[in-house]
Parts: sequence; structure tokens; C-alpha cells
Amino acid sequence: MGIQVSTIETSFGLLGKIILDKPKALNALSTDMIEAMQVALDDWAENDQVKAVWIEGAGEKAFCAGGDVVMLYHSMKETAEGDVPAKAAEFFTKEYHLDQTIHEYAKPIIIWADGIVMGGGLGVAVGGSHRIVTERSMIAMPEVTIGLYPDVGASWFFNRMPGKCAEFLGMTGARMNAADALFTKLADFAVAAEDKDQLMTAIGETDGSHEGITDAIQAIQMEQRVHESALWMNYELINELMAPTDLSDVVAQFEGLETDDKWLSRAKASLLGGSPMTLALVRAQIEMAKHMSLGEVFAMERIMSTQCAMHPDLQEGIRALLIDKDGTPQWSVSSVEDITEDMLAEYFIEPEYNTPEGTQQ
Repeated sequence: MGIQVSTIETSFGLLGKIILDKPKALNALSTDMIEAMQVALDDWAENDQVKAVWIEGAGEKAFCAGGDVVMLYHSMKETAEGDVPAKAAEFFTKEYHLDQTIHEYAKPIIIWADGIVMGGGLGVAVGGSHRIVTERSMIAMPEVTIGLYPDVGASWFFNRMPGKCAEFLGMTGARMNAADALFTKLADFAVAAEDKDQLMTAIGETDGSHEGITDAIQAIQMEQRVHESALWMNYELINELMAPTDLSDVVAQFEGLETDDKWLSRAKASLLGGSPMTLALVRAQIEMAKHMSLGEVFAMERIMSTQCAMHPDLQEGIRALLIDKDGTPQWSVSSVEDITEDMLAEYFIEPEYNTPEGTQQ
């Protein structure tokens, strides 16, 4: 199944505990794991003894490195052109339902976002009521490298970030540390990894309320050091790089960017080598979701992701990065200048589902 579900007795009653348990795969989410988490959260929502929930990843390397994209690849590979890849559509539908459940959960959900937190892992983490990062947290939405786009509610949380950080992160897949996560409102607290057991004990001694849990975390949290955030340090430059209204001008600015900074160099390489269609989708998703409710965002992203599974770039991106590992994806368009409004609009049109499995849950 890939997850462990248990309850812990505390002074306030029961604390529900979920461990994402596929450490060799960096706890990447499968459909089975998503379904099992959904069942646990639904059960606990109705159980008056369970006052709060704790979610963590097994091992010391990752909270969750994303979704099972190899499964997505095979789902696309075995589907006729023009048809909806059923397993991919099912995965996205159930994943977004879980993410929305976490966002809207009535009881506190404490996220221990230690280690790698990428893609679908961030989708789980960002919806928690108490989102904790550590000095080992490494967070990113690197979909540009595989021809997808930042999904799992990114259209929602991107719109709540300062300045042009969201466009920059979406188009570059740039990595974030704890300070970056706090700066972009992806996390609420930073706690030293070695203090996890002490923290869980302290939470267990509270009354289980949102306020009580907040007080317990604040008593143990690390000092906040905003100068350790690369996003904060490069904030003015990032806003300048992303400022042009024409996407081809944004690309040109990155082409002209000369820097000795390894973080910026990696961001530049990812944007220039990534899928041009992703760059266009990032800007479109942020703009379209600006005034949407959370539910509307996930409904839009389910359509976008299903369309990505029906277009060639996602399959090609996964092939180049994870299947053949040749690192040379042949994108459907060679530059953002080749993307027409009609091509972009296709990604926001509900496809006709060819199988019961692919229909919205």
C-alpha cells in the first residue's frame, strides 16, 4: 500500500498518524497510497476521538518526491491518440480530491515536511494547517523538466506568493529551502530535524486545538533567518526577469543572464531546457486562477493535467528524464514563439472521456 496509518494516544485523545512509506522511491505517491490516505482522513473526520492528524515521510531523505510519473508514462503509452489515458486521469482526479480534503479539513493537520518535497508531495504538504519545514527541506515544483505544469493546487498557492516568485518557481523549477518556504508562504514554521520527537511529545501534551498546537511548535521552532532565502536575496532580480508581458522576452532575459550563482544558473538551465508549453501554461494558470475558489482551481487543474496526458510533451519529458534517461526531450514546439492562443486554449477544454475510470470522481 505504501503508507502506514495509526493513532497515538495523547492527553487530548487520539492523534491520527500517516507515514508515507516508500523510502526507496522517496515516498512518491501511487494511486493506492492516495486512496489509503483519503480513507484514513475521511474516517478520522467522523471520529470524535481523533482531534488532529500528523503526516510525515519514512526515512530521512524525503517527505514525498512527487507522484508516480512512470505509471503516468505507461498509461499514456498504452492509450490510443485522442483518447484519455484512464489510469492517468484516475490518478489526477483522486490526487486533487485528497489535496482539497487536506486544505479544507476541519481538524488540525500537522505536516512534517522534512527532506525532499516536490510536486505531488508539495500538494499534500501545502494544505496542512501547521506546515513544518526543517534544515533538510528541499522543495520544488520541477514540472517544467517533464512537460507538465505545476499542478496539485499550485494555481492557488502561486497566487499567494510575493511578487513574481510564482512565475519564476513555475518556469524554472528552482529549489527552495526552509527560509524560501516561509518567505513564499508554503510553510508556517521551521523546526530542527533532530527535534521531531520532542515536538510530537509537546503536541501530545496540548489540548489538540489549532492554537494549542501552534503554541507547542512555536516553543520549539528554529530562529527565522530570511537572509538564507535565495528567493528573498534575489527578489528584485526575479521580478525584473519575469516582468515582460511577452513570454519570448522573458526567455530572452534568461538567455542573457550572466551569473556565478549556482542556484540561479540551475534555474536558468531548467527554464531554457524545459518545455516551452509549460512556460506558457504557468503564466496562464496563474492568471486564470486569480479569482477562483480552491474547488474551481482543482477542477481546472484536473482538466489541464488530463490534457497534458493527451498531448505529447508529458510522455516525451518523462521518457527523456526517467525512462531512457537521455536528457534530450524533443518538445512539441521549439520555442514559446511557436505557441498559438488556440494551442494553449486546448489545455483548458474538458476532454471527452472514453472510459468510466477516466470520469471525474
